[in-house]
Amino acid sequence: MGVLEELGYEHKPANAVQRVTQRIAASGPGAWVAQRMLYPIDRWLYRRTDGNTTLAEITAGLPVILLTTTGAKSGKARSMPLVGIPLDGELAIIGSNYGQERTPGWVYNLEADPSATVGYRDRTVDVVARRADDDTADRVFEAGAAFYAGYAKYRGRASHRTIRVFVLDAAS
Repeated sequence: MGVLEELGYEHKPANAVQRVTQRIAASGPGAWVAQRMLYPIDRWLYRRTDGNTTLAEITAGLPVILLTTTGAKSGKARSMPLVGIPLDGELAIIGSNYGQERTPGWVYNLEADPSATVGYRDRTVDVVARRADDDTADRVFEAGAAFYAGYAKYRGRASHRTIRVFVLDAAS
């Protein structure tokens, strides 16, 4: 059984208002604001609703998972709400950081220790992250852009760095 199936992960198409929110969030200023404000709100809301919703899901129709990694420097558990991208029955994540200048910290955490936990709604699954090769990363970006056009914009804005993409496999 794959991670998608174990989590009961699903993505519903965004409605008209959510698509407008996505366009705003994908813009340079919108991404800057989202990068600074969305994480604490989504993390809080995810926990308060037992994983049933996030602000990104409500306002933009984006399917959010909670990825918990081990801090590369601290060794402490670090949780980050991220958009999960289904690809060929697997679940992938993109280290775009909203197209900002820096690579997000969770990427370094996974590179140091690929073991993690993914939460979605009321379920959690232990996973092992593997770095996607270039072809798989391109397919993940295409799959992500199919429900959130911001990924293409983020990739363009962050062209000065390699955006790491990971595929999450169920830990055995």
